[in-house]
Amino acid sequence: MLSIKDTLKRKMIDSLSLKTHLILLGIPMLLLLVCWESLLNISAPLNLIVTVCIYLIGYGLSHYFHQRRLNRLWNHLQQVIHLNNTTFELVNTANQYQDESEFLNALLSKAVNGVKAAEMGSIIRVVPDSDALYFESTIGIDIEKLRKIKFNLRQSFEYRFSKGSCDRVVLINNMASINGHSTLTPEDQEALLTAPRAPIQSTLSSPIHIDGKLYGMLNLDSSKMDAFSHYDRNLAAVLTHEAANAIALYQKSRQIYQLANFDSLTQLYNRQHFESAKTEWQIDNAQGSYLVILDLDNLKAINDNTGHQAGDKALKRLAAALKQQWHLKHLVARYGGDEFIALCHGPLSQIEDELNQIQQALATQYSLEKAAGKQAIEVKFSFGIASYSHKWSQCFKAADDNMYQQKRRKQQQSLAS
Repeated sequence: MLSIKDTLKRKMIDSLSLKTHLILLGIPMLLLLVCWESLLNISAPLNLIVTVCIYLIGYGLSHYFHQRRLNRLWNHLQQVIHLNNTTFELVNTANQYQDESEFLNALLSKAVNGVKAAEMGSIIRVVPDSDALYFESTIGIDIEKLRKIKFNLRQSFEYRFSKGSCDRVVLINNMASINGHSTLTPEDQEALLTAPRAPIQSTLSSPIHIDGKLYGMLNLDSSKMDAFSHYDRNLAAVLTHEAANAIALYQKSRQIYQLANFDSLTQLYNRQHFESAKTEWQIDNAQGSYLVILDLDNLKAINDNTGHQAGDKALKRLAAALKQQWHLKHLVARYGGDEFIALCHGPLSQIEDELNQIQQALATQYSLEKAAGKQAIEVKFSFGIASYSHKWSQCFKAADDNMYQQKRRKQQQSLAS
């Protein structure tokens, strides 16, 4: 096991090892020593020629090693550029990913493909405001096995071999030996060993920091001993730096998207998103397409009698019911105030049945709260439905009129009773 202070942090992309220094200095000296006796017995001009030849050999060796290093540096630079390009592409397509987990899967795939020695990999997340860890994403490893493991930051390779600082790339060359000294349970150790598609022998573990906090660790794994080089360690440092930027930008882009397209109270689509999305709504000629407008019957009474927080709770309760029933198959939004709107595919009877089910579910919830002695909130709504075509104003007016007719009928029935 080696803990590496990344050379990139010292503004170095490469350095000569002691072994290389000895080769470059030692071979000419060795040749001189071998030829020393012969040099003493020959004339001065020949002596000079032999000495020059020896140093030409030394120069040739130096050039050979230098050229090899330049080639390695060029390959390293190409990999860094490739990683920068791939993370840039990920950020630019951030809105294509449904959630952060899906984004991290794509990021990990790019990482494993970007480091030649890596065969497998994982991203381990830190649970916010705790030191608990969990596996968020894997490549070539059974994530279901790993998600059963209960472990914390202090048990991670990164924490143990960076002495708690979690600020450097950690290289492990003998995974079996390291696992043998783990504080994990035997069952969890077994899961770590059997989850990969091939036994892991080498691992690069690099921390990901976002806004000064430890977000998680990126692990790159290989089934070969000593699979990762000095360049791979530096590459891992570059990779996690770019990964942190990509994740931070993804989070910000999702926040912007959320604010622009979703209602902050109910988490349904907002009016702006609905207005934009309705132009792309596909009419279903076979089943029929319908516009549904819903309005809470008693929001003002709830606000006046029990406060605006209770009114917000009523709005969220109706939104949750709509989301559970319709959000994945229809276009549903909070249109403003206590009014909700939806574009639905038929048949009409099914839409009416689902609305009645929502009404019944809200009534049941109210009854259960009341029976339990809680401050019960009765959520009722009226709705209007109109057959939908792309003649928006006409369809909206028809659905709105139908909704108010239902609301007036309810008011008349309430007065009559």
